[in-house]
Amino acid sequence: MKIVFMGTPNAAAASLERILQDGHEVVAVYTQPDKPAGRGNKLSASPVKEFALLHNLPIYQPLKIKTPEALETFVSHNADVAVVVAYGRILPQTFLEAFPKGAINVHFSLLPKYRGAAPVNWAIVRGEMETGVTTMQMDAGLDTGGMLLQREIEIGENENAIDLMRKLSILGADLLSETLAMFDELTVQPQDDAQATYAPLMKKEDGVIDWNLSATEIKNRVRGFQPFPMSYTFYQGKKLTIWKAREMENGKRKMENGGEILEASGGNLIVICGNQTALLIDELQLEGKKRMAALDFLNGIKLATGERLGG
Repeated sequence: MKIVFMGTPNAAAASLERILQDGHEVVAVYTQPDKPAGRGNKLSASPVKEFALLHNLPIYQPLKIKTPEALETFVSHNADVAVVVAYGRILPQTFLEAFPKGAINVHFSLLPKYRGAAPVNWAIVRGEMETGVTTMQMDAGLDTGGMLLQREIEIGENENAIDLMRKLSILGADLLSETLAMFDELTVQPQDDAQATYAPLMKKEDGVIDWNLSATEIKNRVRGFQPFPMSYTFYQGKKLTIWKAREMENGKRKMENGGEILEASGGNLIVICGNQTALLIDELQLEGKKRMAALDFLNGIKLATGERLGG
């Protein structure tokens, strides 16, 4: 097939690579404009653009797509289909209808669950035990189009969003390959809107730890809010980011004050959470310092039982 590919992050680059491996002709690659990054604010290309450059693929990075000029350029590619994987913009209906086979989306959830921009993160945050990938015939709604193929995958108990996204990107590339190969034989399955859930873009403030939540809920946020916004609290006015944590057995200890340090010795940093639960922090990072194990952290900073995190 002649394909226009639209995507931006690493997860999308995996699908673009698979399209080339399968022998399809990529006539254009659309990706988000370069953005300032790093200390020097130098312009940084997206992973999809970097891959496209390596393979001499034509690249387009329009600042606006809802213009007559943008549509004219898009239609001029004369492709069979558009493939969209985490492009980062909602496409107008004119783009979705530009090619004979329309537009196929690779979405990293088991639709209709977790429609929206951050399905992998919210699936972990909300304690799901499984997720997956869906290929979909796009329509004008937010991830509401008819489903083509779907594959499930288990979420590991301690798996974070970065690791899960890596696995899903490979699964997504495989499922896209199968979808394109079987496209003319597939029957589009409508989604059940009544079963839909949403996964909106995350905000920085989502990462602030509420110590009145249970230890399991906080652990899931630690796992799910990586690489952004991360899960963080405050200690003596400095931001304290939690990278790894797990629930502790309650035993017979009475725990009432969320955020209070229950233990800070021998490498054990345990914080009281809601519902008579406690969180054992394995890895953390104080503002201005490196990420480190709790043992190393406690060797450098002397925390006392009864001190409070947060605020």
